[in-house]
Amino acid sequence: MRMREIRTAVEAIHSSPYQAVLYLSGGASQVVGWLLSIPGATNTVLEVVVPYSKMSIIQLLGKIPSQFCSQQTAEDMALLAYNRALKLSNPGSPVVGVGFTGSLASSHPKLGEHRFYMSTRTADRLWTSRVTLTKGLRTREEEDRVSSHLLLKAIANVCKVPEKSVSELSESDVSDECEKQFNEDQQLEQLINGQICFKIYPFASETPAERKIIMPGSFNPLHDGHLKLMEVATRICGDGYPCFEISAVNADKPPLSVSQIKDRIKQFEKVGKTVIISNQPYFYKKAELFPNSAFVIGADTAVRLINPKYYDGDYNKMLKILIGCKETGCTFLVGGRNVLGVFKVLEDIDVPEELKDMFISIPAEQFRMDISSTEIRKKSGM
Repeated sequence: MRMREIRTAVEAIHSSPYQAVLYLSGGASQVVGWLLSIPGATNTVLEVVVPYSKMSIIQLLGKIPSQFCSQQTAEDMALLAYNRALKLSNPGSPVVGVGFTGSLASSHPKLGEHRFYMSTRTADRLWTSRVTLTKGLRTREEEDRVSSHLLLKAIANVCKVPEKSVSELSESDVSDECEKQFNEDQQLEQLINGQICFKIYPFASETPAERKIIMPGSFNPLHDGHLKLMEVATRICGDGYPCFEISAVNADKPPLSVSQIKDRIKQFEKVGKTVIISNQPYFYKKAELFPNSAFVIGADTAVRLINPKYYDGDYNKMLKILIGCKETGCTFLVGGRNVLGVFKVLEDIDVPEELKDMFISIPAEQFRMDISSTEIRKKSGM
């Protein structure tokens, strides 16, 4: 692959809607320079991490791999990169996680094979390739260049970029690949099981913005009060991308089933509103997933949020966790709700001084919702 072909491929990648996180260890280093040196890199590259030492890979994976250079390690790296890309990308943008691990020529002769594994993960696909290079045929720099070319082709393939260059491999090199496809049910199962951190359904017509305005809830059912509250919250924020959020995993109940999740998603498709399905029931975890977001909640949720009862009865633990949320740039927009039969607004709640600037009141004259989804279900016999 000549530099002109590399430039053409990279320009096409940068023109695609895909955004990527790359985790590379033991080779393919030149692909980073190619992606970053050609204009348009900010459209594609969200983050590049090079966990080169064994300890760095262990900390990235959160475990000691059975083999540092293996198909499983490449797939694990790609999945981690995919989840990281979800957190860093614009809402609704297709993302890809790229994992690479190699054992190439070094300053000392290797007893084992010169090989590398590449993996790419998207919402509905996991692709992995193993390449074994002929020993003694190339220098380390040449092996790195071959691995870089092949990884660039893999990224181009994800981005649906046509690639016609001549193979970089010799007749004595060995290459094989495998691919798995995931339907929507399998993707949601992976989310429930914790493999994927969230999945976004961008049904809204609004242009995605970096800051999200998120209304968490079970939405069983979604009703007009939810929609009106989000409208008011969006006006108060002034900017941001409104998203509803459902956690598939509940702290006190069994997780939602795939069919339950799909039924709730349909509600948002009908009204043209973006919904995120996550696997985090706790607000401090939501804050980690969606930093710098404005969370829209009712006064009843605000009361629970600052109640030490939900933090093992420890006031200081509650304070520490919520200050951590505050440090991620998150705020809470609080709408009035019935709390134990009494309508309350933010001003009726004794918020600790250290957290007061984190909570923003939605005035009752702008929005008031006295009925809940539970009451709607009871009235409709659901």
